[in-house]
Amino acid sequence: MQIGVVFPQTEIGADAGAVRAYAQGAEELGFRHLMAYDHVVGADPEVHQGWKGVYDIEATFHEPMVLFGYLAALTSLELVTAIVILPQRQTVLVAKQAAEVDLLAGGRLRLGVGLGWNQVEYEALGQDFGTRGRRVEEQVELMRRLWTERSVTFEGTFDRVTGAGLAPLPVQRPIPLWFGAQSPPAYRRVGRLADGWFPQVPPGPKLDEARAMVEEAAVQAGRDPSALGMEGRAGWMGDAEEVGDQVRRWREAGATHLAVNTMKAGLGSVDEHLAALAAVADTLGLREGRTA
Repeated sequence: MQIGVVFPQTEIGADAGAVRAYAQGAEELGFRHLMAYDHVVGADPEVHQGWKGVYDIEATFHEPMVLFGYLAALTSLELVTAIVILPQRQTVLVAKQAAEVDLLAGGRLRLGVGLGWNQVEYEALGQDFGTRGRRVEEQVELMRRLWTERSVTFEGTFDRVTGAGLAPLPVQRPIPLWFGAQSPPAYRRVGRLADGWFPQVPPGPKLDEARAMVEEAAVQAGRDPSALGMEGRAGWMGDAEEVGDQVRRWREAGATHLAVNTMKAGLGSVDEHLAALAAVADTLGLREGRTA
């Protein structure tokens, strides 16, 4: 199981040196990928009365493609979006940005996509929140063609391309597409279309139910369910042994990847985040090349 980290961007903030120190520190500890969340804008609770979103206008989020262009030259980590909110973005532009990151990183991009939940953000980006599920499926088809074909002609419900293509093409053709999923329609979409997925439930009965839906949809689509990757998440709450237990549960559940998340754990600096990761790395034996 490949073990990486969740980039704690809401706490590291806007300092480029801190971003560099965190990513390079995580790599030195033996972690193999860095996962970044995506929000383009945050909602102002003073304007949106009764706002109940997880993040708001005060939460710091780096634009993941630009962030990864920076980190591509500074680390050898796999760079993972988890997730880019694909339907609120222009399809061809995302395909271009992803191809460029993959090229600069030497084939180290894993593009996680999903639908998102923030209608305020969709409005700000000029996209329809209500059609996001149908649109993402079309976007995936178009992006894969753009990453593998010199010239593309495509007529869809949401996008139209006539005799156009990307240059340069990415190293990975196509770039791996992983989906965030937390509902039956999303689980079925994973089975039909994804290279891997990010469950939003921990190991246990709910994950078992979700995996069954994913696998059934894959079989119905003529795909091999065992070829799909699955990435879990282990949260730091002050105890490296507890993180180790979470890692083992995910491994037993069949996860191929896992990210350790130190965000929202009361850590206030890069050094504190890295100290927590160091404790986890020692528990899991990452510095010696072992995994839990």
